[in-house]
Amino acid sequence: QVQLVESGGSLVQAGGSLRLSCETSGSVFSINVMGWYRQAPGNKREMVATITRSGVTNYADSVKGRFTISRDMAKNAVYLQMNSLKPEDTAVYYCNADIKSSRWFGYNDYWGQGTQVTVSS
Repeated sequence: QVQLVESGGSLVQAGGSLRLSCETSGSVFSINVMGWYRQAPGNKREMVATITRSGVTNYADSVKGRFTISRDMAKNAVYLQMNSLKPEDTAVYYCNADIKSSRWFGYNDYWGQGTQVTVSS
């Protein structure tokens, strides 16, 4: 059973920084794209940043220049460095990954349980 576990969410003042981590556990044969999404109260879940196996990144316009996504292939982990945080960044942040648990199966979409990021003004 594959699981994604996020950590690093917290309460921080505007202008501050946080680093989110997401580690996988269970049977992992291969991971394709990994990413971070967020959902604020009353809003739809939105993409924050994604990274491919080859390291190609994609960011939401609202976080470009402030957030950096990275991954550790050996640890099957993905990280999100968030700088210059704004109150509008407040949301539950979710880790997402396309994972193949065995050479015999295809890729499936997995989500973490979410970690709360709150930015005070």
